[in-house]
Amino acid sequence: MLRPQANAIRELLSLDGVWNFQLAASTDFESETTWKNVISSKLQVPVPASYNDVLADDGIKDHVGWVTYQRFVTVPRGWAGTRIFIRLDAATHQGRVYVNDAFVTEHVGGYTPFEANITHLVSAGEKVRLTILVNNELTWDTIPPGKIEVLENGKRKQNYQHDFFNYAGLARSVWLYSTPELAISDVAVTADLVENKTGIVNFELESSQPLPEKRFRVSLLDEDEVAVAQATGGKGQLTVQSVTPWAPGAAYLYRLRVEIVSEDAAADIIDVYELSIGFRSIKVKGNKFYINEKPFYFTGFGKHEDSPVRGKGHDAAFMIHDYRLMKWMGANSFRTSHYPYAEEVLDYADRHGVVVIDETAAVGLHLGINGGIFGGKQPPTFSPDTINERTREAHAQNIRELITRDKHHPSVVMWSLTNEPAASEEGAREYFEPLVALARQLDPHRPMCYSNMIHSSPDADRIADLFDVVGINRYYGWYTQTGDLEAAEIMLEKELRGWAAKYGQPLIITEYGTDTVAGLHAVGDVPWSEEYQCRFLDMYHRVFDRVDSVIGEHVWNFADFQCPPRIVRVDGNKKGVFTRDRKPKGAVHLLRTRWTGEKSQTHGD
Repeated sequence: MLRPQANAIRELLSLDGVWNFQLAASTDFESETTWKNVISSKLQVPVPASYNDVLADDGIKDHVGWVTYQRFVTVPRGWAGTRIFIRLDAATHQGRVYVNDAFVTEHVGGYTPFEANITHLVSAGEKVRLTILVNNELTWDTIPPGKIEVLENGKRKQNYQHDFFNYAGLARSVWLYSTPELAISDVAVTADLVENKTGIVNFELESSQPLPEKRFRVSLLDEDEVAVAQATGGKGQLTVQSVTPWAPGAAYLYRLRVEIVSEDAAADIIDVYELSIGFRSIKVKGNKFYINEKPFYFTGFGKHEDSPVRGKGHDAAFMIHDYRLMKWMGANSFRTSHYPYAEEVLDYADRHGVVVIDETAAVGLHLGINGGIFGGKQPPTFSPDTINERTREAHAQNIRELITRDKHHPSVVMWSLTNEPAASEEGAREYFEPLVALARQLDPHRPMCYSNMIHSSPDADRIADLFDVVGINRYYGWYTQTGDLEAAEIMLEKELRGWAAKYGQPLIITEYGTDTVAGLHAVGDVPWSEEYQCRFLDMYHRVFDRVDSVIGEHVWNFADFQCPPRIVRVDGNKKGVFTRDRKPKGAVHLLRTRWTGEKSQTHGD
């Protein structure tokens, strides 16, 4: 599935804007008929945005089940004779699409795109009713998993293990687009950097109809629009000498141009599609991570797609502001915790040389996460009634869709297949081994990692050897050894050295941090204060610098974010070094000093 684009042949119509909105009348979809009717404009919501916080209504914010989006759209008159598609960049967590009274398509999985050919349902110049039903329910059959509880008052409550709010709806863009009847339908490409700065592009093309090889024309253009390599055929290889590599902080992108041409001597262009690619090499050797044959040390954050009012709605202003703040701090990378981010984010990372660890939505695969830390009973995670074969198939589909969508991005250097699973429990290896094998089959070029949690000590973990890099989420000094940074430092170093000794793999600290209330100050080691956040981070950095296997540090989190209501959370998770509206806490200046060597003017001794 190609991402839609507008060019001299193809046309693209954004359906972003204000849509009519309605909660489903029933929890049983089979009896839900809102898609058959014109719904009122009494309630309206923006697209893209999560609907939960927009309308200032607790019943809508906490709604569990289906909602309806609807609008009318006129198909451009100039699209006569073309193929017409509808594309949703995401629908969280399940989407069903209708054109007038006709069912079009359905998709499960809240963070990856889907589309359908609707040519047979519409006519150029015609106004049609477009209805999208979205369901936010999480079950043992979904990724992430969850369980719905019916309370005594009859209200349905969505329970889940992950620590961020279950924002839902159409958080990314919706499109109509057109292609010729004879069109490029898929472009599979890999770009490798080999010795002496030689670039190798392997490509494989598909079209909507069978074609002779000679009708495919492929060219590679540099940033000066100069063609540096050309080929004919649906499958082949391009070789480019003396390429400019894509590198962290120094991005260089080439443009792969694919054309279908006419059969006659004029070779008129029937369809065209373009894709940005970059040449760089990735390698894990010993306990080091290499990009372009140079050891790479990750600095940056675990993030969230989260902002006030919009929830997880993609917002270009927040995106650019966030990554400019990261650049100012000296951050060179981030993890798409804990789900695939909007494709526009990866485009930005490609263009600006930001390194990405790309993560699936497999978070919350640990039913004992709270019991294990806080002393309660730990129920088994892997069982026929909880995380089971159906969960694993949903997880596998999540991996397929993530890698298919993102594998051409040079910024993506590693796949993260899960966050904080029950890696030390019985059944973990049986669950994860086929998933890692699937990911390696889909992409044999990139390393694989996962992020474990405190339950998974080096001796207890059952899956670390399946991966190339071990991600470690640790909170010594916060959830344990609270307020005692001296004891926390001993525990942290002991564990990291244990991982290094047992596995010999690179270790990246994918989460470490403290909840911090902006403006709370203290002289001593007082949790929740800005000073404690700084001392905590400083202690962790001392340990990282003493353990040779540590290849990176991703602070948790870039900014405060919203969570489900809990007594241990006050208006969300406060582990950000920025507030939710991107105001800096004191730790920002500490990190900037460490990552750039420059001392901020506002950072005192």
